[in-house]
Amino acid sequence: MWMLLILLLPLVALTYIAWHVWVMLPLSALWKSLVIALGVLSFAMLFLNFRRVFDGMPLSVAQMAYEVGTSSIFVLLYLVMIFLLLDLGRLVHLVPKSLLYHNGYTALGIFVLVLGVFVYGNLHYNNKVRVPLEIKSHKPLSREYKIVMASDLHIGYHNPRKELARWVDMINAENPDFILIAGDIIDGSMRPIIEERMAEEFRRLKAPVYACLGNHEFYSGVPGAKQFYKDAGIHLLVDESAVIDSSIVIIGRDDRTNMRRKPIKDLMYSLTSHPSPLTSRYTIVLDHQPYNLDRAEAAGVDFQLSGHTHRGQVWPISWITDRIYECSWGSHQRGNTQFYVSSGLGIWGGKFRIGTQSEYVVATLK
Repeated sequence: MWMLLILLLPLVALTYIAWHVWVMLPLSALWKSLVIALGVLSFAMLFLNFRRVFDGMPLSVAQMAYEVGTSSIFVLLYLVMIFLLLDLGRLVHLVPKSLLYHNGYTALGIFVLVLGVFVYGNLHYNNKVRVPLEIKSHKPLSREYKIVMASDLHIGYHNPRKELARWVDMINAENPDFILIAGDIIDGSMRPIIEERMAEEFRRLKAPVYACLGNHEFYSGVPGAKQFYKDAGIHLLVDESAVIDSSIVIIGRDDRTNMRRKPIKDLMYSLTSHPSPLTSRYTIVLDHQPYNLDRAEAAGVDFQLSGHTHRGQVWPISWITDRIYECSWGSHQRGNTQFYVSSGLGIWGGKFRIGTQSEYVVATLK
């Protein structure tokens, strides 16, 4: 039932917009049909992306098709909001009917408005925000640590090697002791990652990298993702742990897409590589999706880094994620457990940030 509703909603929205465009444009039927057909084709590319049709295209063509298809869903959202606002205005007699019928000025105004919003969204996406974070440990540490944290890189068709190289330079400039990535390094298709040899960029990082899987690694195929992590020199932790300087334990959880992943309490106390309880050391958990934060608190986790939400990427979807998750973005405290949910360094789909930010965290663990 829910899946049917999810499929029907975009089609209803597309029909609603198409009708408004038809009655608004002061053009011949042929030109109006062409405009609507172009919009439908752009939206259809979104589904072609899910079917991996782009993998058979030349890389530059596939990148463009991906951008157009995945951007269309956000354009669709904003056009629906604009037309709903105009229709409501008409119902309460604030918007004259002439504004919505055969009016080129209205059509041009909407086009300029939408274009302006998404140009801003793209510029805002490309501005990566450095988030400082101080973490205080009540457990003994060997020394003070500087950690760069990120999530949701979504490298692939729309975040190519050139963009990844810029991010690597930004991280290296921080001179961290180690780097944590909370899943979704891969967007979906392995084809652009392999073809552009992106693993070589990760090997330029000057500090050890620890990461967990995200749901998009499952979409791309876990075996291929694991091989890429290995080629990239990333320490992938799948229901496993790693020890740093004998005083810090990093636990990487398998993504909740795997319904058989180990409970956090078992990972805290029963990992074969650490026969004694891990609570004697400062524990950092990487868990891509920030669900069930109470379980991490009950298990005695000191700090958890998550991502996944993107905080909705664009407003007003951020309002929805803020209600779905206990914490959809930023710092959060539960008892003695500190959380940080990143809105992501990269992004899925169209490169737009409206009301949210693309970020990386520079944490000091004292």
